[in-house]
Amino acid sequence: MSAQATARKRPSARKRPRKPAAPKAGRPHMPGYGVVAGSRGLLPWSWAARRLAKSRTYWLVTVRPNGAPHVMPVWGLWFENAFYFSTGPRSRKARNLAANRRCVVCADDAEQAVIVEGTARVARDKALLKRLAGPYAAKYKPWKLDPALGPVYAVQPRVVFGLWEQKFQASATRWTL
Repeated sequence: MSAQATARKRPSARKRPRKPAAPKAGRPHMPGYGVVAGSRGLLPWSWAARRLAKSRTYWLVTVRPNGAPHVMPVWGLWFENAFYFSTGPRSRKARNLAANRRCVVCADDAEQAVIVEGTARVARDKALLKRLAGPYAAKYKPWKLDPALGPVYAVQPRVVFGLWEQKFQASATRWTL
């Protein structure tokens, strides 16, 4: 029997959930702000992920049908390199996202700002929603993440910015996912 045939007959190893890959860090394009060139001083991805995870209230920016921005505070979770939140099915946020999935999510600390630019989609995977329920309940007790009350959205980042006020010029970081 050939090696290929033998390999095909072997039972496949049980697949483990893959840890999300670390995003690629670089400098944001910010002419006139004195941001240094090169990679020295770039913030590690863990810096941004910690701030996104610990934030209690986030700012969500969506776009109205007429192009005007709409900004509202939301509760949510940073989980496996995506941001999850819920809203009422007829809310301005939900209607905006139905027309234009692009959005921005900001953590609550502007002095150590983390800004996520991405696209939102309704999260329908029941196993994922179940995994989100416990951390959400722990963070916002007594409130629960309940898809029956309104859609749960997943914001998949395209780019994330980290801006630390005290070390701004040397540490401004842009991650791509």
